[in-house]
Amino acid sequence: MGSVTNEERTLAMETIRNIFCVGRNYVEHAKELNNAVPSSPFMFTKPTHALVKADGQAIHLPKGAGAIHYEAELVLYISKPYEKGIRVDDIVDKMALGIDFTLRDIQTELKKKGLPWLRAKGFKNSAVLTRWLAFPGIEPLKDTDFVLLKNDAEVQRGNIKEMIFDPQTLIDFAGEHFGLGPGDLLYTGTPSGVGAAETGDRFTLKWGNDVLGTFSIE
Repeated sequence: MGSVTNEERTLAMETIRNIFCVGRNYVEHAKELNNAVPSSPFMFTKPTHALVKADGQAIHLPKGAGAIHYEAELVLYISKPYEKGIRVDDIVDKMALGIDFTLRDIQTELKKKGLPWLRAKGFKNSAVLTRWLAFPGIEPLKDTDFVLLKNDAEVQRGNIKEMIFDPQTLIDFAGEHFGLGPGDLLYTGTPSGVGAAETGDRFTLKWGNDVLGTFSIE
């Protein structure tokens, strides 16, 4: 599987339009947070200001806002307008790994009040993104796990085979309800193993044995 060029990588970052995120798409993750397993896709968005590259840099996260949790995810890049019946292999041309950072204490309070999650999910640097890989197609994707290391110890491992709603279902849901087009990103949900990120922590995102991105918390 080859990576795209630096020019293509930069262009992709510059032309991102919408960031759609999927919640509770792995059974074990829903259970670890004591959430009900959804019967249809559950989605939320992040502003583009939340994006930050996992290119070895130190990332600043909010201080004094309670626990901040990491959630590693497969990220799909939408390359053409959604039309009913279009296949994942035809609408996605790149993939990456990412982290959906969450202000967990704030999210819990918002959930209790029935309020939107934007403050807990949409803060600056809450959407980490690695370098892009060429999308190999759905079936080959099932042969490889994605992994998150925290301070060199594995904390999360996932595979699309374990998703409650597969990428085709997610794209159809988002396309029909919100619309999808070139430059949109889809964060496809996190497996179990989420936990707190603290100052000084180092994170590595791997696709199989390939390191796609690294960063630290400042």
